[in-house]
Amino acid sequence: MNSADLGRRVGVPSTALFTDQYELTMVQAALRAGTAGRHSVFEAFTRRLPEGRRYGVVAGTGRVLDAVENFHFDDEMIGFLRQQGVVDEPTLAWLADYRFSGDIWGYPEGEVYFPGSPVLRVEGSFAECVLLETVILSILNHDSAIAAAASRMSAAAGGRRLIEMGARRTHELSAVASARAAYVGGFDATSDLAAGFRYAIPTVGTSAHSFTLLHDSERDAFRAQVDSLGSGTTLLVDTYDVDEAVRAAVEIAGPELGAVRIDSGDLLLVAHRVRQQLDELGATGTKIVVTSDLDEYAIASLAAAPVDAYGVGTQLVTGSGHPTCSMVYKLVARACSADPGEPLRPVAKKSLGAKSSPGGRKWAARRRDEHGVAEAEVVGTGPVPEELAGRELLVELVRGGEVVAREPLETVRERHVAARAGLPMSAIQLSRGEPVIPTEYA
Repeated sequence: MNSADLGRRVGVPSTALFTDQYELTMVQAALRAGTAGRHSVFEAFTRRLPEGRRYGVVAGTGRVLDAVENFHFDDEMIGFLRQQGVVDEPTLAWLADYRFSGDIWGYPEGEVYFPGSPVLRVEGSFAECVLLETVILSILNHDSAIAAAASRMSAAAGGRRLIEMGARRTHELSAVASARAAYVGGFDATSDLAAGFRYAIPTVGTSAHSFTLLHDSERDAFRAQVDSLGSGTTLLVDTYDVDEAVRAAVEIAGPELGAVRIDSGDLLLVAHRVRQQLDELGATGTKIVVTSDLDEYAIASLAAAPVDAYGVGTQLVTGSGHPTCSMVYKLVARACSADPGEPLRPVAKKSLGAKSSPGGRKWAARRRDEHGVAEAEVVGTGPVPEELAGRELLVELVRGGEVVAREPLETVRERHVAARAGLPMSAIQLSRGEPVIPTEYA
């Protein structure tokens, strides 16, 4: 089973080669050294947020669970590794039997995070955990970046409808993941049918400029679209002259026209003029949708405009200037043998500069003030302080190799809304600034 079953069943191929070669060569060396079986704890976290961001958004957790569940080496993959001489025969035999059998804990999808937050914790033998590094990071870094951009755009939109339209601006598989992450971050629909099929995200779309240009006149194009899709459709009105197009649209579809879309020009000015014209023509219920390379700043600038929905493409699927969250996956604790009873010892890279991080298996909790507003992200390795008991952020995702925490995307969306609402109000400011709450180590 994979998380797509919560929408529609889609076969997920093996994710075992979505990795870097050094993960396999480390396994080979550890097997030979007798250290591969040592109980180990890895954590995914980021040392800093992208410049100017006030919070991060956890997204991609459901896809990580799919990736872990489908991480296995089939005969063809083993043959490829043998042919390329990547690892030796004993390691190939070990890989052929690989199935993750450990435990995974993490922040629930849709939650917010901050520098140092242990977003994901993976426990098991060193060999089985280290193999998952690249695939976990590739999913979390991409999806969390898109969800963070979507969350900022959602806050800027102030409750107005948001449509993800970025499929043509990114890799075809990234487009599906982007639509999912955007939905987590607060978008309402996608133009990408693959995302709708796989994740049950609402899909929308009517026509492009090419449809208008196909016909002998704009009126002919509008009439064809209304005849086919009904008067509730959305007509694109900026191919030629906007005033003439709006007039023709209402004449053809009637005052029940669903919406008009504006894709160019001074959107603030044009939206006001179109709203006035629609109202004068009696189409007071017709919505206005704007597109045209929007980002959170452009959306915020249109707050005073009579706009009902925004369609966002390029800036969304590229993380609005920050296409990755720079998460890392580090060994933070390990035992001295494979004995399950062997105690864990904290380990950490010691480095000059900003690449050092504290070792040890961590918990995290969010301290709140008397009004329930977050005031600090508290991360520790010892006992959880009594005042933070019951506020721990990590939840169990995988137990003994079995996924235990799949959930519908609607639940994830609702969680994000609640998590963002629990932050100080300055979290949704678009001006550059530090993380909205500090990270403290207990």
